[in-house]
Amino acid sequence: MAINYNGDISVVLDMQHRTPGNLRAFVQATLRSIRTGKSSDVRFSSTEKIEPVPMLTTKMEFSYKDGKDYVFTDPETYETVTLPPELVGEAKDFLVENSLVTVTFVEEKAVSLELPSSVVLTVTDAPEGIRGDSANNVQKAVVMETGITVQAPLFIKTGEKIKIDTRTGKYMERA
Repeated sequence: MAINYNGDISVVLDMQHRTPGNLRAFVQATLRSIRTGKSSDVRFSSTEKIEPVPMLTTKMEFSYKDGKDYVFTDPETYETVTLPPELVGEAKDFLVENSLVTVTFVEEKAVSLELPSSVVLTVTDAPEGIRGDSANNVQKAVVMETGITVQAPLFIKTGEKIKIDTRTGKYMERA
């Protein structure tokens, strides 16, 4: 969720409710400011009031990379949104043209990008497996079209499409 904190709109990244021993309960939260992009840890007492800010989530398609920035298009309205590499983060390893992602907006500014749980990528480089090297679930490093390296079984060859878990970055199955 997003909240108005000290006159600045911030996105709540993490939150924990704590009750230490004989003290009053409080909420420990990690907030990221939309304006500055900086994260901070904040403690809220149980009596403090917070003002939630409405968030809008939209499914968007990755269109192309423009220099360092990433351009996404809304498939219904064809409006484009350009996101900086800091916001895209590790998701860049799984982005291919026309892949769907969920972008969250607060006050018409993109604040987060969420990938689907798995993506299908094409293998661009897969070294041959060594003959007789199949005693136990042996894996080899294969390079995907986005440049990420993934451990995959020996039978995977260059040009094949495989499914990868975006949370762990691990091979799931052939596509």
